[in-house]
Amino acid sequence: MRLRAADRQRGLPPRRLRRRLAGSPRYTRAAMAHVFVAPHPDDVALSCGGLIASLRELGQNVTIITAYSGASSLGEDSLTSYQREALGFGTKTLWPVSEAFNRSSLTNDCPVYPGDPSGEVVPAWSAITDRLEATQTEADAAAKRFWQRSSWYRRANIHNEAIGQRPLIDDEPTQGAILTEELVSAEAAGDLMAARRLEDERYAYFAEASVVFLDLPDAVFRGYEGDDQLLGMPRTDDRNPADILRREIARLEPQKVYFPLGIGNHVDHQLVRDAGMAMLGDGRRWVMPGPEWAGIVTFYEDFPYAWWREFSRLEDLPPHALARLPADVSLWPEYANVSDQLERKITGLTIYSSQIDRLFGGGGEMAKAVRTFATKVAALGGLEGAAAERYWATTRI
Repeated sequence: MRLRAADRQRGLPPRRLRRRLAGSPRYTRAAMAHVFVAPHPDDVALSCGGLIASLRELGQNVTIITAYSGASSLGEDSLTSYQREALGFGTKTLWPVSEAFNRSSLTNDCPVYPGDPSGEVVPAWSAITDRLEATQTEADAAAKRFWQRSSWYRRANIHNEAIGQRPLIDDEPTQGAILTEELVSAEAAGDLMAARRLEDERYAYFAEASVVFLDLPDAVFRGYEGDDQLLGMPRTDDRNPADILRREIARLEPQKVYFPLGIGNHVDHQLVRDAGMAMLGDGRRWVMPGPEWAGIVTFYEDFPYAWWREFSRLEDLPPHALARLPADVSLWPEYANVSDQLERKITGLTIYSSQIDRLFGGGGEMAKAVRTFATKVAALGGLEGAAAERYWATTRI
């Protein structure tokens, strides 16, 4: 009794509760992490925008990997500057959402003096101009390595001031893309790929997702010309992105990975789809049991190709489309009811202003196409009067 009274006086919880709390984890990672692999900027937003909005509403983490976002040739053994960056501490998308709190009310632990004009020795920790400039240079390099390319800023501002079109992260309500000066300049100069990549970063901010750019060159920069080549079979000498995608996805440690099904037969979509199918066979390549991707790898229907081609079942795919699917893996449909998120998906698509007119002939036609296709997909799944996106899950048989 005396011990209990002493605990109450000290404001401690009951001993039985303290023992229970002692064995509970203080911090756990988010229950689910989802990775969506996009051949190009806008592909994931077009095909999976409803599901992404639903996942973020549930507090689950989303990362978009955009494979073909570059414009220059890639040598056999070379990597882009983004791919060469150190992996640091992994993806910020796995951090709890509450991490993005506002720190504007925090003050320094001790006063910082700008320097003594009398010429006396300045303390080693004093923030004078020369030291600030040196620190800024080091911070820029460290930030680029640490933050990598996960949709936050790639320059550390130690002065806590807004830079150009990039606001302070403390002023942002959640995670998202902060525009980089080099991309803004490239867009202004008429660089189409820079414009598309900026749209992807803006969408990531809108969707509260992280985005990773692999900067592999688009098919038009790899020698493909005209629809016959772009919508034909990939060349035998065309480098498959399977290895770099496998490494990046393994680093992110997702519970679900979404690849395009390759409807429409665009060569970049085919290569990314084949990379997903190659991962399904990884376990058989190892002497010891390898990673099991069946049940994790999922395929999405490429919109608007699926709408244009009136895709309704796997048999509508070209015969070669599933040739790389392991014989012991089967696909089965899952329907995501996105009725509550359909208008948000449409709003997100308006960010891709460079593509809307080319694909649909205007924002109104785009919205009509999205609603019509979502209603059709819902009907295929028996969800009458709803809107849905369909995904093809994998299972080992």
